[in-house]
Amino acid sequence: MARLFWLSDMQWAAIAPHLPTNQPGARRVDDRRVISGIIHVLKTGCRWCDCPPEYGPPTTIYNRFNRWSRRRFWIRLLEALAASGAVTKSTAIDSTYVKAQRAAHGGKGGPKNQAIGPSRGGQTTKLHALTDVVGRPFALTLTAGNAADITVAPALLARAERVKYLIADKGYDGDGLRSTIRQAGAVPVIPGRANRKRKVRLDARRYRDRHLVENAFCRLKDFRRVATRYDKLAANFLSAAALAAIVAFWI
Repeated sequence: MARLFWLSDMQWAAIAPHLPTNQPGARRVDDRRVISGIIHVLKTGCRWCDCPPEYGPPTTIYNRFNRWSRRRFWIRLLEALAASGAVTKSTAIDSTYVKAQRAAHGGKGGPKNQAIGPSRGGQTTKLHALTDVVGRPFALTLTAGNAADITVAPALLARAERVKYLIADKGYDGDGLRSTIRQAGAVPVIPGRANRKRKVRLDARRYRDRHLVENAFCRLKDFRRVATRYDKLAANFLSAAALAAIVAFWI
């Protein structure tokens, strides 16, 4: 049996001030126990119905995760924690493929609405992230696996502030995106494609820091329900990725 996960006193102190208060209805079941149970499921990849009884009824664990996902609470929690600690002078952007397991299909609206699409790896979801100067994800978004990185970048970059350098790989090389980055007051650190007619300069020393965003994806995928997508709803999978980022980097 997997070892149980429990939020430490320090981790709980970071989360507790951001929890919803004055909610209507009956008094909520112990938040610390329930959130620890949610994180346990994300780390181990077990089914919600197999959540250990030490955390309480599995339906309570899932319903809390699902209800707060619909309200975008987990996303707002990541943003709130990052807002007080992210150092975005040097920001990296990238994406990673996540295999959509059979159970992930069948969400309302079809695969397109639930960010699932064909790629070389089969039916996948793409998780896009911005990381700060030390490699901590502070903004996340999802697309289908066949979405081009460069088309997603402008909307994701709009969520970053005070960026001086933007580091990205060749998949983000385009004159339009470079212009957008410069208009925002940042310097693009992006290598040119081999077929580019007009060569571009690259700050090779700063570009070496791009490995930080790759490292961040590796740590997020230590959470088995992030490494493989089981959630039918894109909102739930994005919430799982956000909560994994909170635990791995921000508390």
